[in-house]
Parts: sequence; C-alpha cells; structure tokens
Amino acid sequence: MVCHVEEHLTVGRVAELAGVSVRTLHHYDEIGLVQPSARTGSGYRAYSAADVERLREVLGYRRLGFGLRVIAELVDDPASDAVAHLRRLRGLLVDQRDRAAAMVTAIDNELEARAMGIRTSPEEQLKAFGAQLYESIGSAYPATRRTEPRIAARIWEALGDARTVLNVGAGTGSYEPPDREVTAVEPSAVMRAQRPVGAAPCVAASAERLPFADQSFDAAMAVSTVHHWPDPIAGLREMRRVARRVVVFTYDASTTGWLERFWLTRDYLPEFADLLSGWPSLADMTRAIEGRAEPVLIPWDCCDGFFEAHWRRPEAYLDEQVRRGVSVWTRVGPQAEQRAVNGLREDLASGRWAERNRDLVALDAAELGLRLLVA
Repeated sequence: MVCHVEEHLTVGRVAELAGVSVRTLHHYDEIGLVQPSARTGSGYRAYSAADVERLREVLGYRRLGFGLRVIAELVDDPASDAVAHLRRLRGLLVDQRDRAAAMVTAIDNELEARAMGIRTSPEEQLKAFGAQLYESIGSAYPATRRTEPRIAARIWEALGDARTVLNVGAGTGSYEPPDREVTAVEPSAVMRAQRPVGAAPCVAASAERLPFADQSFDAAMAVSTVHHWPDPIAGLREMRRVARRVVVFTYDASTTGWLERFWLTRDYLPEFADLLSGWPSLADMTRAIEGRAEPVLIPWDCCDGFFEAHWRRPEAYLDEQVRRGVSVWTRVGPQAEQRAVNGLREDLASGRWAERNRDLVALDAAELGLRLLVA
C-alpha cells in the first residue's frame, strides 16, 4: 500500500531513531521478524505505524537479552496485544533494575568493609551475586511471585517418595522441589526466559500435549496454572497419563456462592466470575486425575503474591506492582481494575472496609477456595 509521508518512516530514519544499524533492520526483514509493509510515494519500502510498534517490542526484548527466536515467539503471540507487551516489558525492566540496584548495594557494602580492613568470606561474596540477595530484598517488591513455604510443604508432601517429577505449566520455577529430579514444561517464552540459573531443564510444550511416553515420571505437578490452559481436563488427563502420581494446586469455582467468599471479588471485582465462565467443576477436575481434593488455607502473611494472598492486607491491592504480578487484573481490563482499586481506596480511607471485614483480623489463615488435587 502507498502511505502518506506522515504515516510511514524510511529504513534510514527508523535506524536513526531506534539507534540500530540499517544492516540490523535488513536482517530483521530477511528473517521475517520485522518487515516494512508500507511504501513511499517513490515506491520504496517503509515502516508503517504497526511495523514501528512491532519493532519497538522486538528491540525491547532484545535489549533485555532475549534471543531472536524467542522474541519471534513473543511478538507473534496472538494472546498479547501492544499493551500486554508494554506491561510485560515494564515488569522485566523493573525486575532487572531491582537486581542491579541490589548488586550495587552489595558492592558498596563490601567496598565499605574493605576500607575498614574487613574481608568478607567467600560465602558472603557469592551470596552477593546469587539468588539469595534478591530474596533478601524481595519483601520490598510484593508483586514478585515466590514460593510460599507452608503451601510448598503441602505440595511436596503430596509428591510422596517420587524421585522424578514433571512440573507442568512451570512458569519461572516456583514450588519445584529442590531434592527431586525435576523436568519442567512451560509454553510461554517469557516465563522460560525468566527461569533462574540452575533451574530444572524446561521443555516448550503445552499441558494438553505432553511430549513424553506413558508413565515416564514418578509424579507430575501443576501449581496455579490450570486456569491458563485452553483445555484443563485434557491437560489433567495428560498428567495422569505420563505420571504415576499427580498433584495439582488449583481453585474451586464450583461451590455455591464461591464469588462471595473473598471480599475482593464480592465487593469490588465481580468481573472475576466472567474469567472462570466454563471453568470445569472441582468434581470434574478430580475425576480427570482419579484423585481427591483437599482444601488449602492461605496464611495471612503469605509471601507468594497470587490473587488471594493479601486477603488480610487490603492495602497491598492498591499497589500496581502487586497487581501486575497477577494475571486476573490484566484479564478483567483497565476499566474494571481502576474501578475496583478506586472503590477499595475509598473504603479503606473511610473505614468501611474495616467495618465490613472486621472478623478477618482475628484469622491467621483463610479458606478462599484453593485446593490441592492428589491422585
């Protein structure tokens, strides 16, 4: 198509604005990553607004260290629009910034110690650049999804004596048992890219089509992921096929009045119900793995920032970083999110939330529909 001058940018101009070489842009064109789809009045190829938007996403992921093959998967993901990419990039950049800031702090501390003639031990030097450092500052970033040890203990106990474990929908690796031989399955390139160094090997595949033979593992586990699967029942049956034991941490949306049990969905975010429309019943999920269901209480100080985690800490939901760590908020859309946040903020300021939920203060743990399925 032929665009007006203001609707397209030449290759040279794009290279200048983006701070990359024309050769780089030609390479992206050749491999089909970003192909200019417009034409100048003279017939030369140029970048349309949509092309520039895609290039921006590619460059963002590239500068975060992603490989071109992974980037292609990300930008071609039909479930992610421009806003989803921007939010994802922002989260990754904030995480990178926080890690860098933590390293700077650790280095400053060691420089100060050395100026005083104090030498840090080898263990302390390694900790400053390992995962333990980020864990030590994790409380400042409540959106970080981390393993909650009390829930992990329930999951790991349910795995029994299994030595080989398949983690389906593994994400970044939370709840993977450290003392077993784990193989992870994760369809999202973003999640796979964020798995820490030393994490279990991860296969790009979906729950509904696990690339393993029957009974390949002692156990298969899935944690807070089934609600993302296109066909939960098929995925659960696949887990049952490839493993002798199945452990699933999920949510029960089939009990009468389930939307009312959590004040956030009851009073502020009724749209949550739409997200689970067509969701299989707890009985159907349990039947799919030929197992049983056990309730899992959420401790009031739960350190894994999933949707219900802050049930006794309502102020946390006013923090955008907390909300960005939970897919529910993105899925309900910005209007519903802002309305819920504004309503909660007003009720906290007026004391209405405290009056409505005064009984929660005395609870150390809450039953909000989380279930452990075990077969």
